[in-house]
Amino acid sequence: MKSFTTFYLSRVIGKKVFDANGEFIGVVKDLLVDSNYSFETSGKPFVSGIQLKQGKDVKCYSFQSFRITKGNGTIIITCEKLAEMSAESIENDLFLAQVILDKQIVDLYGHKLVRANDVRLVSLVEGTYVVAVDIGIEGLLRRIGIVKPLKALFSIFGKSVPSKFILWEEVEAIDYSNLNIKLSKSYSKLQTLHPSDLADIIEELDKKSRTNVFSQLDEEQAADVLEELNTEAQVHLIESLPIEKVADVLEKMPADEVADIMDALEDEKVELLLKEMEKDTSEEVRELLEYPDNTVGSIMSTEILCYKENETVEQVIHDLRNKRPEAEELFSLFVTGENDELIASFSLRDLVLALPEAKISQFMKPSPVHLYDFLKVDDIAEIISKYNMLAIPVLDKKGILQGMVVIGDVVEDLINKRRTNK
Repeated sequence: MKSFTTFYLSRVIGKKVFDANGEFIGVVKDLLVDSNYSFETSGKPFVSGIQLKQGKDVKCYSFQSFRITKGNGTIIITCEKLAEMSAESIENDLFLAQVILDKQIVDLYGHKLVRANDVRLVSLVEGTYVVAVDIGIEGLLRRIGIVKPLKALFSIFGKSVPSKFILWEEVEAIDYSNLNIKLSKSYSKLQTLHPSDLADIIEELDKKSRTNVFSQLDEEQAADVLEELNTEAQVHLIESLPIEKVADVLEKMPADEVADIMDALEDEKVELLLKEMEKDTSEEVRELLEYPDNTVGSIMSTEILCYKENETVEQVIHDLRNKRPEAEELFSLFVTGENDELIASFSLRDLVLALPEAKISQFMKPSPVHLYDFLKVDDIAEIISKYNMLAIPVLDKKGILQGMVVIGDVVEDLINKRRTNK
């Protein structure tokens, strides 16, 4: 059976350390955790070093020769031999108290920001590991030294002091920006979250941390997250990041979403971004920006799938496999004439059920329900409620297909207007 000792970081910070002869060595300022651990190997990050204050000096030593035990209700820290760590060896380590205590961290399981009140560790024969972060009231009371008397008082009334822990693997620290360290796995856990959950978390952060976290995302994920953020957060990030970085992210987004974001920016910023973006994408966004607010054209998506009526099912499916369109683009597929005029529409269901050699003309639905690009968004509620459609094609006054309106975008636009008018 393994022997082990569990303890809290707050109980270690400020503790005196003694050598094997009982001679005073120094006072604990922090513990260093190896940030390059792997869940596949150790399962938990291990304590690699200890930071001690020795008179006026502060030095970091290897934790290998230190031992933490409990005796008479108190923590005892001893050291057999001091081995100072080099600057290179601690370059990628985390100073646990400095990075975690009293900081905002992300509860990956609960998808929310919480405050870290303490850290729980365990010492085994093979080493000392971080187990969990205490985000409960008990951790806060422990920090100020009144948890024991309060527990005794609560027990009289049959109550307990609320405690709550998050396992370390479900934690992501947020702000490393004020530390001179390089993290090889910064924010890697955050990238496992759904874009909507990550957007909610980023919105809660202060502006500096918001920029730090967002800038670590790859372009695809950054685009998905930016689309989910509120307008204030979108504008802040665009103003905070380099033009080149923002342009690369915007190019990964649907043109209608980009146009919506640019509506909230200064004209000068918009022009800089459009010039930096690829020509085709830039032109699509410019066309959408020409539509007045509250018109169908201003909220339509220009990313649509169009085919000719003499194309076969096999040809269309082959095209879809090559293009790998987003889910919304598949809500409705369109049939256009030689001049891009809208002739008919068909659904993905129609396509899948038809034989490979069948032509689109055999199952397409002529004269589909449609909207005009300069129609007011407020005037289309009746059409939305009447027809059971996920997306409606949008035409200009000449009958040329311009894009489509996804019903979800219409509902979102109307809801936002109501909130603004309250």
